[in-house]
Amino acid sequence: MKETNKLGINTICVHTGEVKDVQFKGAVSPLYMSTSYAFDGVDVKRYPRYFNTPNQEMLCEKIAALENTEDGLIFGSGMAAISAALFAFLKTGDHVIIQQVIYGGTYNFIVQEFEKYGIEYSFTESDNIEDFIPLVKENTKIIYIESPSNPLLGITDMQAIANLAKANHCISMIDNTFASPINQNPADFGIDIVLHSATKYMGGHSDISAGAIAATKEHIAQIWKTAINFGGNLSDQTVWLLERSLKTLNLRVKEQTKNAQKMAEYLEKNANIDRVYYPGLKSHADYELAKRQMKGFGAMLSFELKEGIDAMAFQNNLQLIKPSMSLAGLESTTVSPAQTTHALLTEEQRLERGIKDGLIRFSVGIEDANDLIKDIEQAIKKTI
Repeated sequence: MKETNKLGINTICVHTGEVKDVQFKGAVSPLYMSTSYAFDGVDVKRYPRYFNTPNQEMLCEKIAALENTEDGLIFGSGMAAISAALFAFLKTGDHVIIQQVIYGGTYNFIVQEFEKYGIEYSFTESDNIEDFIPLVKENTKIIYIESPSNPLLGITDMQAIANLAKANHCISMIDNTFASPINQNPADFGIDIVLHSATKYMGGHSDISAGAIAATKEHIAQIWKTAINFGGNLSDQTVWLLERSLKTLNLRVKEQTKNAQKMAEYLEKNANIDRVYYPGLKSHADYELAKRQMKGFGAMLSFELKEGIDAMAFQNNLQLIKPSMSLAGLESTTVSPAQTTHALLTEEQRLERGIKDGLIRFSVGIEDANDLIKDIEQAIKKTI
C-alpha cells in the first residue's frame, strides 16, 4: 500500500499528484503545454504520447492513490483505456470471458474487433460467478466485468472473480466507472486492473473526455507498451482540467450518492413506475453483495415507467433533469439506453440483457432531491 493511502480521501483528492509550482508558488498545478522536451542530459525523455509529461505523470499518481494501486495511466477516452488494456494482454488464439451486461461501447468493441485478430470470447448469462466458472478454458487470459453494470446496475462478486482469475492464471479487469473510486476500490478485493471512463465521475462536469487505468506497476508497464503505439494519450490541457475536477471528487460523489438513494426510494413507491434498479434498495437482488463490497451504492439508477407512459415523451417533459447522452455530471440527466448506449444491439439482444425500450437510465446530480422529485411528478402528469 502506498504512503498516500494513509491520507484521508479528501486530502488525496486535493493534494496527491499535484505538480508543484516551484517558480511562483501558485496554489494550483502549473500547466505544461509543451509537446517537445529536451532529450540530452535529462533523467526522463518526455513526450505526450509516452504518457510522461509533467501533468500526465502526476495525474497518474492521483489516480493510483484513489484506487489503492501502485500505478496508473490516463487516456483520451474510456474506450482508449479499455482497448489498450485488453490488447496489451491478448494475442491470436487467446480467450476472454466477459460479463453479459456491460457498456454498449465495450460490447461493440469486442464483437467488432476481436474476430479480426483471432481472439475468442464468451459472454456469461448473468453477473453470477456460477456463470463464469464453466466458461474458463485453457486459453482464457482475461476475465472482464463491470460492477455496477450499465444500465441495469447489476453487482458482480469481485472477490469471487479475482479468486477465479488467479486460480486459472488469468488477469481480472473491471470497469469501475459507475461506482467511482469513492464508492468502490476493486483492487482491495484482488482485481488486477481497474478501468474508468474518466469522462464521467472523475471529470464530473460534463466538459472533458478521458479514460483511466489503475493497476500494479508491472501491469501498467505492460499496458504502456501497447498504449504508446495506439496513441490514445490525453492532452495536457485536459489533464489539467481532470486534476482540477478530481479535487472535488469525494464531495461531489457523496452528495450524488445520497441523492440517488432518496430518488430510488421515491421512485420505488411511485405508482407510475414499474421497476427501479438501484443496488441501495433492499429489493435489489444484489443488495447484500453491494453492501459488502461498496462504500456507497453510487449515483446511477435505472427505472421503467408504467406501461402506457411513453419514455421519450416523459423525458422531453422534464424541466430540471436533462435528457442527455452521457452521465455523472453535477447535473441530473436521463437517457434511453435502447436509443444510445445499446443502440447497436438488436432488439432481441437488448431484451436478452433485460434492456427494454422503455428503460430510462438516471444519473443523479447534486440538485436538491425535492426539486428532482417535483420535476419527475410534473413530467409524469404532462405525459399521462
